[in-house]
Amino acid sequence: MKNRGRMNPYHMAYNGITSGLFLALFPPFWIYSRMSGRYRNGMSERFGHYPENLRRRGDSAPRIWIHAASVGEVSVAFSILNVLQDLVPGCRLILSTITEHGRRYAENRIVGTSLKARTTCVFAPIDLVLTTRRALATLQPDVLACVETELWPNWLMEAGRMGIKTALVNGRISIRSIDRYMKIRPLMQDLLARMDAFSMIRETDARRISLMGAPADRIEIHGNAKFDIPTESLDSEKDRMRTLYGISDKTPVFIAGSIRGEEDAMVLSAYARIVREVPKTVLILAPRHIERVRHIAQRVRAQGFSCQLRTELIGDGFPRRAQVVILDTIGELQSVYGIADVVFCGGSLVPTGGQNVLEAAVWGKPVLYGPSMEDFLDAKEILDQTGGGVQVKDIDELAGKALDLLKHPDQARVMGCLASQALALNRGAARRHADVIRNLLSKNGRKRRSGGVSPLAKG
Repeated sequence: MKNRGRMNPYHMAYNGITSGLFLALFPPFWIYSRMSGRYRNGMSERFGHYPENLRRRGDSAPRIWIHAASVGEVSVAFSILNVLQDLVPGCRLILSTITEHGRRYAENRIVGTSLKARTTCVFAPIDLVLTTRRALATLQPDVLACVETELWPNWLMEAGRMGIKTALVNGRISIRSIDRYMKIRPLMQDLLARMDAFSMIRETDARRISLMGAPADRIEIHGNAKFDIPTESLDSEKDRMRTLYGISDKTPVFIAGSIRGEEDAMVLSAYARIVREVPKTVLILAPRHIERVRHIAQRVRAQGFSCQLRTELIGDGFPRRAQVVILDTIGELQSVYGIADVVFCGGSLVPTGGQNVLEAAVWGKPVLYGPSMEDFLDAKEILDQTGGGVQVKDIDELAGKALDLLKHPDQARVMGCLASQALALNRGAARRHADVIRNLLSKNGRKRRSGGVSPLAKG
């Protein structure tokens, strides 16, 4: 039987440290937020105060809370949510994020979809005992499922004490994460012992979470839901992007997506070489952090290239006239990949673990990436094996391979076709992860008392 009782000494130490840090850092953070305008949205939700209309009042419909940290995890969550609405008819869905970018992306994604009527987007509570307890008591989910590596001790332990089923879905534990988690293994072991299911991506992820202390009989391997990217509207979306960016199907396009650190300088160096041989090539830069847009624009112009922001291409703005366009919007990169001839996925020429190469592969685009792909090894390995992607070790290889593909479009099309085939062959994980959540719903429900969930309930 799982231990849902009192917290162990390591959990007490965690609470002491996090509470102390919160008390020390919140006042300057609050001042910064008020002065800069950042992080002001949803502040009350981060303290567990949600609108009264979200409070569960005698509603018998299954309620599932999915937590996804930011944009990348939200994309995975939607693959699972799309399946859940069919697997669990009438269910109510809550999708929480940590970042404002993730929240905006989530709200934009549900517009015009069948999820709109049943899904509520909120900010996740800060991982303090009182805030997580307040959030759970208000929303009262039957299942709390966290995406990928979102393991928050107080939140998950409070859910367990309330009898709420908890799961990690599309779970992955990177080589960098396992080193950190093993340093606090006594805390993680206690946390994981209280959880109900671990639906992991790969055998490696399953082995790592087992080392952290997850009970072996609750660990399953179900693949990567990132492969389940929707494909229904690809053609119309591609046409929309071509019109918006003023790019004909004969204009060569090189896209560098989710670039981080000094990768913008590296890509610009490669682009300088590319345009010497394919002068009409348009470069689209998509920084991983939108706050860097102004800095990147200055760097582009300093290198002698004309530059426009994506937001200048709408409304009363201007048609595209520049060689380089910088994406300064949230959640659009996946659609923009549709007009590329060659894609470089960033976060990989600098040691940050890479980015999701599958968002480009779904469009049938040849994908290039650097050696740092630790966080997306399964996707990288599949593209490597099928020939749909190529690893480049530095700027010279990036420029050389991109130039080769731009000069030989037939070769690029074959490589892109292999990328999309690799993705198609690995679909289906989202349903398997959703099945784990459905199975938790069918098990013994939460222990309730009249008027709500007792924060002292024990299973």
